[in-house]
Amino acid sequence: MRFDLLRDVDQVRRGWRWGGPRPASWPEAVPGIPEPASNLDWARHEPIRSLRWLLQRGVAVPFARTATSLRVEGQEWLERQERPALLISNHVSHADTPVLLAALPDRARERTVVGAAADYWYRRPWLGRLVSLWLNPFPFSRSGSAQSVLHSSSTLLKSGWNLLLYAEGTRSPDGRLLPFLPGVGHLANETRAPVVPMHVGGTHRVMPKGRRYFVPAPVRVRIGRPMSPNPGEGSRAFTARVEGAVRELSRGTDEPAVVGSWIDRWRATARDERSRA
Repeated sequence: MRFDLLRDVDQVRRGWRWGGPRPASWPEAVPGIPEPASNLDWARHEPIRSLRWLLQRGVAVPFARTATSLRVEGQEWLERQERPALLISNHVSHADTPVLLAALPDRARERTVVGAAADYWYRRPWLGRLVSLWLNPFPFSRSGSAQSVLHSSSTLLKSGWNLLLYAEGTRSPDGRLLPFLPGVGHLANETRAPVVPMHVGGTHRVMPKGRRYFVPAPVRVRIGRPMSPNPGEGSRAFTARVEGAVRELSRGTDEPAVVGSWIDRWRATARDERSRA
């Protein structure tokens, strides 16, 4: 008898009674369960990392900088940052993420994971894969367990990734800063990762809530000096302090406590040279 695998498979496929009677010994039919949205290890390994680097450096970053006439203040705080950090920003538009990534130094951008609402970005599998390739997101459920989100975030930080989070939890409808969720303080206390406050202004004109495309408009990103909890400082108290720093950045403050003095910023950029000497 001549064995023809393709023919045999085709005959089985054609003769199979899809949806017909099932043997009593088979388990009850259930819908297929996809992998959790947070299982995105493939997006943080080669060759995807190199492909994302090319997409961001060649397309996304130049486009965001050109469309927004992007001005960045305080970038030196992240140019020589060695430890993984929590990058905490306000949130008013879907344009915030590409603009903030464009504002980061190249080295910091390549090591940054972005918090993304799974119920919004991962409802459609094709969209979830595209976003994962382009932005390197960390999907989280806004209605799920807070403990699970904190655990996954902590794992990423301990693995060497910066974590860009919108501490308000959602986009502000009118541009005013919403109260920060206390998870920022919990993560800072648990991982001892430095917290870098950031404020993005002007993206509500670039891509307001409800719009699906960019409109050219000027944008400014301000980056404050890294912060850490004081000894004995609780999570909520530290979160309130981070919220205050972001609020001061939005007001254009030049207070050294928020943006650092010129000597502090120089030391931040000179850190690498001193370590090599």
